[in-house]
Amino acid sequence: MKKEEIMKKLVIYLCVGVMALGLTACGSGEEDNTTPSTETTQSTATEEAQGTEDTTATEEGIAGSEMDVANGWSEEMNTIKTAVVDALGEGYWPNTPIVPEMLEGTFGISSDMYSDYMGEIPMISTNVDTLLIIKANDDKVEAVETALNTYRDNLIADTMQYPQNVGKIQASRIEKVGNYVCFVQLGGGNLIDENVSEEQSIIKCQEQNELAIEVIGQNLAH
Repeated sequence: MKKEEIMKKLVIYLCVGVMALGLTACGSGEEDNTTPSTETTQSTATEEAQGTEDTTATEEGIAGSEMDVANGWSEEMNTIKTAVVDALGEGYWPNTPIVPEMLEGTFGISSDMYSDYMGEIPMISTNVDTLLIIKANDDKVEAVETALNTYRDNLIADTMQYPQNVGKIQASRIEKVGNYVCFVQLGGGNLIDENVSEEQSIIKCQEQNELAIEVIGQNLAH
């Protein structure tokens, strides 16, 4: 009996030992499986974050390049435009660049007539505020001036479309400074003040245009 009891105890101990080894092996396997999973998750999150940053940077780069293309003015023209804006303040309404296609199609000034230019109009078509400075080629100064006068005459003849702009159009100026030809039709909200007569509003627009011409001349002189 004693031998049989001893044998039973040995069998029990062996079984317990085998089970303990099995549990240890299982625990080790679970740790091995968990570690790569965590690393993979972290790696994926990092890649997604980097991808988002790269996409944002790319989008910002595209937006910036599009803005540069839309403007495309020389340093001289940007300097003059900034000086006019500073002088007129809130009275400067143009905010949309005049592209070369519009310069030719609307104003009648083709690319062979100038070496440099800048131009802006309002985004809202019911406003007519315009700043346009053309650096004409030496043999095209008169042609540019004629084209701008024709454009202005057409505006005056078509004022019935936007009668609220009649005064502003009448107050517009075409000025030649050397081989630079300028068209200024500014005045902001001078014609929408109910407390000011139409005649007084026109005078205010003329003053704004005169100020713009003066600033342009000062900057071209330097």
